[in-house]
Amino acid sequence: MPDRRRHRSAAPQDRELFAPERLAVLREAAADLVWLLNRDYPSRASLKLVGDRHELRARQRESLARTVCSDADRERRAGSRLSRSELKDERLAIDGFNVLTTVESAFGGGLVLPARDGTLRDLASLHGTWRRVEETPRALEAIAAHLAPLGLDEVRWYLDAPVSNSGRLAALVREVGEACGAGWSVEVVKDADAALVDDGGVAASADRRVIDGCGRWYSLAREVAGGIEGAWIVDLFTA
Repeated sequence: MPDRRRHRSAAPQDRELFAPERLAVLREAAADLVWLLNRDYPSRASLKLVGDRHELRARQRESLARTVCSDADRERRAGSRLSRSELKDERLAIDGFNVLTTVESAFGGGLVLPARDGTLRDLASLHGTWRRVEETPRALEAIAAHLAPLGLDEVRWYLDAPVSNSGRLAALVREVGEACGAGWSVEVVKDADAALVDDGGVAASADRRVIDGCGRWYSLAREVAGGIEGAWIVDLFTA
């Protein structure tokens, strides 16, 4: 069945699964998972144990998988995370699909989740295909507006070639960048994660492989989406 979505919005069950009255259980489950990971229990087995104990549904378990990390991982990632003020004269390498879908989700009413490691992650899943939605141009413009005053030397987007419509998105990124006076460059590559790690600039990503593999990173999606009025941000760690 073709993808006919027009918005990067919440899944039908999310409003129930992440309703305010469910958050106490989810936060307890998140704390339990942190406890296990801090003691080096395997992540997959730990997630199953916690999910079964708290009778969590698949989307709720996925929210834990995307937001929970050990204290050691959190501290290591914090040590390589840059602030806005540290980006002047740097080259920023953007994990295109990763950043864009999170900002689209924030504009479209989709669930976005602050993670323990300082990133912001969504529950959208591309399944190898990206489709332009109504929020796409607005998300790109918001990213451009956020980056404009930071004094960056260069902004380079990386997109995964195996993801369908990556070429179309590359053209749109160039178009919006030119219209905003941003002068973005875009590369469509076989493996964006590897390219971001090898780039040598500051990586803008929430992907664990990227932020663990690169020397420095910036939480671009969190910085942009956190300022979107009405964004549905659910924090599983702070009441």
